[in-house]
Amino acid sequence: MRILLAQLDVVLGDIDANVERALDVLGQASADGVDLVVFPELFLTGADVGCVETDLGMGLDDPRLGRLLAATQDGAAACVGFIQADRRSNFFNSAAYLESGQIRHVHRKVFRVTYHIFEEGKYFSAGDSMRAFDSAAGRMSILVCNDAWQPPLVFVAVQDGAQVLLVPSDSGESTFDTVADTRAYWRQITRFYASMFQCYVVFVNRVGGEAGIHYWGGSHVVDPWGEVVQEAPLHEEAQVAVDLDLAQVRRRRRQAATYSGDPTHAGATATTPLTVTPNPTPFQLALGFLVHLAHQFHVFGL
Repeated sequence: MRILLAQLDVVLGDIDANVERALDVLGQASADGVDLVVFPELFLTGADVGCVETDLGMGLDDPRLGRLLAATQDGAAACVGFIQADRRSNFFNSAAYLESGQIRHVHRKVFRVTYHIFEEGKYFSAGDSMRAFDSAAGRMSILVCNDAWQPPLVFVAVQDGAQVLLVPSDSGESTFDTVADTRAYWRQITRFYASMFQCYVVFVNRVGGEAGIHYWGGSHVVDPWGEVVQEAPLHEEAQVAVDLDLAQVRRRRRQAATYSGDPTHAGATATTPLTVTPNPTPFQLALGFLVHLAHQFHVFGL
């Protein structure tokens, strides 16, 4: 499976311009034999939506989204971020997986960023579920930016069968970096998840700037051994391709014998079935992650 990391800037508030850019990227990617293009978080709108007067919400039947769907009919699939509007006028920071002219999956960001200068809680409702989904290449899950900073969500995604974690992000440099090195945190997080859960992690960050925040790029892919196998540069647009061999996920999980999501898999027993709650409570999420950690410690004799 060949994935393209579309580390790009965004035209704030101009959905049409961003759709055109996405179509150009998808067209070239399809010609180059790419199977999936992953765009950053909120690629169709930009992040600083509070300063835009235009209604940026899109239903799943929006014709602009339909243009992207049509582009995937005979070409590369796409994971693209947008503002999803439902029938009750709720708005969500969402990412859709588009493949073969169909919407395979939509993930609504669960953990909005509402601290420091970030105000997602003012503009977006929170998602309430985390699931994996089947694609032509394999089983995947999407975690939108800050969702990936919540280990229980990753646990649920992997226990639901995810072999690849797609992480579209709008991670920027701000005064928060005087407290924590955001770039170093992301590298630690993605490598930890890939090695702990024996899966691929595909992190795609944007570049450019909005509202005093400078997005730093640094998109990268980590393999099931926790090694970075492809990386984009910092602070500049880039389109970087990488080949993923999903057979390596099963191989690594068999070696580690710690994955219990597949009851036919080495390491699983009748006492460790796959149980995924569509709308888990925070307590259920935390408990499940602690159970997984306890299993890891037992296997490795820690």
